[in-house]
Amino acid sequence: MALDFCFDEDRYLLVGEIRKPHGLRGEVKVSAYSGDSGTLLNYSRVVLVDKRKNVSPALTIEKARIQGKGAILKLETVNDRERAEALYGFGILIDKSDLPLLDADEYYWHHLYNRPVCTQSGEDLGTVASIFSNGAQDIMVVKNGKREFLIPLIDAIVIDDTEERIIVSPPPGLLEINSGTAE
Repeated sequence: MALDFCFDEDRYLLVGEIRKPHGLRGEVKVSAYSGDSGTLLNYSRVVLVDKRKNVSPALTIEKARIQGKGAILKLETVNDRERAEALYGFGILIDKSDLPLLDADEYYWHHLYNRPVCTQSGEDLGTVASIFSNGAQDIMVVKNGKREFLIPLIDAIVIDDTEERIIVSPPPGLLEINSGTAE
């Protein structure tokens, strides 16, 4: 589970986990936390982290390909099955400086975490606790104490997005559905 890893979150982004060795030549099967293993093919190097807070130096990805729901990575210095087996359960980190630049209308999920969310009328809804994709769009999970709102990240709802806060204009009934007070 992603919460089991401790690392410098200002510098790194946790993108996946090594699930098992693959073959005899040091390849490892990795699952991506985003649900899209293809994103792992975009990087030329990664950093590994274990559950004891040990962070490796940057490792070059020598080869990468998709297989099923995961990706197969061949990392430098990992040249046999024994070394690959020793990496079981390690987290895969990307240095944030290695992330591709985004277009003006794009965002990385981690940029929105912990950002306050309020309505256009000024009602404080809480902060972004997490984000997930339902296949059609990304959904913000906004928490305020025990209250939780699921708010789609679409232009019709997100009116303004600054470093300080996200302003939303939810359609009638959206907040009530989330709070359990809808009729």
